Order: sequence, then structure tokens, then C-alpha cells
Amino acid sequence: MTNILVLYYSRDGATAKMANQIARGVESVSNVEAVIRTVPEISATCEKLNDIIPEQGAPYATLEDLKHCSGLALGSPTYFGNMAAAMKYFFDSSTEVWMSGALADKPAGVFTSTSSMHGGHESTLLSMMLPLMHHGMMVLGVPYSETALRETQTGGTPYGPSHNTSKSGLSDDEKIICQALGKRLAKIALSLCQT
Repeated sequence: MTNILVLYYSRDGATAKMANQIARGVESVSNVEAVIRTVPEISATCEKLNDIIPEQGAPYATLEDLKHCSGLALGSPTYFGNMAAAMKYFFDSSTEVWMSGALADKPAGVFTSTSSMHGGHESTLLSMMLPLMHHGMMVLGVPYSETALRETQTGGTPYGPSHNTSKSGLSDDEKIICQALGKRLAKIALSLCQT
């Protein structure tokens, strides 16, 4: 079965909520499965990571998850206009996947959340695209044909879904934009797997 890895880091839960909406979009396409994974926090004093199985939420991602996905949705909160250190650490350790070319020619998209309207949504999305391009992935955005992207008063960009956490929960437009990215990734991954 075609699968989209929905890989995220979330400290306070907003990015996890977005990941679940993207997974809904993925699974709205027949014969495509969403595989939700997260990455552990990293320590500022040593390289020890948390256990393989978190106490709650999605399991921690492995390099095998990357190698065997048909497509990838990558999400992180915004920290000073950039992705979280935990997500960067995970990708910094993906050299063997990069060397194998396992992600080349697969579709990918990115999503983020931050606590202010001008908190670096777009720069964070762009920063997450860079390792995906180095892996040879085809980076997708959300086209303006998605009406919610033109009408949103909260979050959402053509680079990928975003969420302003200063508002209460995901807005209807943000949910639609997340689901649209998931659906687009699933459709393109499915068509690539069938060729």
C-alpha cells in the first residue's frame, strides 16, 4: 500500500493537531495510508534521546520510516523563524538515507505552527524544504485553487499549512488547508507508485 509519512515535532500539541488533519487528508484517498510519527526532544547537555516508544502520542520515527515511505509531510513549530532543533537533529542523522537515494523523486510537503501572526511561518516552511530538496524529494505546496488559502484569516500559505497558536485551536480554514496538503501528497504519491 502507498503510505505517506506524517512526521512532526510538537511541544504543546498544535503541530500534532495539524499532523492529524493532514493524515485525514491523506486517508481521504483510496489505497493510501497515513503513518504518523514524531521525533524525540533532544538534550541540551548530551546526545541521549528519549526511549523509542513515547508515553503518549505517535511513535518516534526511525530512518526505516523515511526509507519506506511513498511521500512525506514534515511539520515543526516555528522557533525564531526556523524548524525545531529536534527535527533538524533527526534530519542531520539521515545521511544513510540520503546516500541511498531512498527519498529521491518522492513528493513532500511541510507545515508549521507559531504563536504569532508574523512569527516566521514562511521562513520555517522554507527551512524545512531544504533537507527535503537535498534528499531529492519533489516539494509541493498548497495551490491557490484551494479556496481556504485565499479566505483564511488565521494561518495558511502556498508553501504549506500554518497555524497561529494565539488563536483558539485550528480554524476551519486551517483544517481544510492541512487536509488539502495531505490529499495532494496522497494523490501524487499514488500516481507515482502506479507508473
